[in-house]
Amino acid sequence: MNILLTGANGQLGQHFQLLAPKSNHTWFFTDVEELDITDRDSIATFVKDNKIRLIINCAAYTNVDKAESDEATALRINGDAVGHMADAMKDADGTLIHFSTDYVFGGTLYNTPCTEDMAPNPTGAYGRTKLAGERAAERCRHLIFRTSWLYSEFGKNFLLTMLRLTNEKPELRVVFDQVGTPTYAGDLAKAIFTIVESGEYQQHDGIYNFANEGVCSWYDFTKEIARQSGHTACRILPCHSNEYPSSVKRPAYSVLDKTKFKTTFLQEIPYWTEALERCLFNIQK
Repeated sequence: MNILLTGANGQLGQHFQLLAPKSNHTWFFTDVEELDITDRDSIATFVKDNKIRLIINCAAYTNVDKAESDEATALRINGDAVGHMADAMKDADGTLIHFSTDYVFGGTLYNTPCTEDMAPNPTGAYGRTKLAGERAAERCRHLIFRTSWLYSEFGKNFLLTMLRLTNEKPELRVVFDQVGTPTYAGDLAKAIFTIVESGEYQQHDGIYNFANEGVCSWYDFTKEIARQSGHTACRILPCHSNEYPSSVKRPAYSVLDKTKFKTTFLQEIPYWTEALERCLFNIQK
């Protein structure tokens, strides 16, 4: 089978590239330089010419703050482009695997982990455009995986920023009133890779939550990053999110319930501190 993976240079895409040599399938890795996913004809032509039967869409507009002033661009990438991929897969009798976010929640303050059937209610443009992408993906056979607080060895993310700051600064104030689950991109990629290689992606559809196990605040996450990396000289203090004004209201509680994923695909999910340890090992080796 021929697989197209978009957003190949992002956090998730790079982990799929590490896994692909073990695959039984042929993978085509593209990013913005090789394929314009916002161009319907380009997607349709690529799929037809390369006999693609599965698209794994790792591409996304992820600048949460900038999306507030440029929602049109965010929507083209997070919403319209997903529709182009879905239409191409429908014509090819293929499947679209798409990644979404905890940011589709937040407008309603849940105090229990969010399940797949809870009503989405995003608080900002980023969440709205990602929700539009979910709905566009439903135009073909699809699997949508919602995740949260994604980090990795690659690119720009909270982990890499905190590694630098806890090493450079004597003191750091970090938000403690936003709660979720850090998710290692390597674990998410491995889980989806397993589903693809086993053929299970053909047996199920719909929305599934995936994040590492456990719950923490950004403050807790930073404390653990500093502890595991040995940056203990930096004093880390908790603070309220209103100390860091933002153009968008971020979800205060966006813990995802993974029961459906675990019972459907029979996969165990690592705890977030253990996943962090593996990621830091890869960074430091």
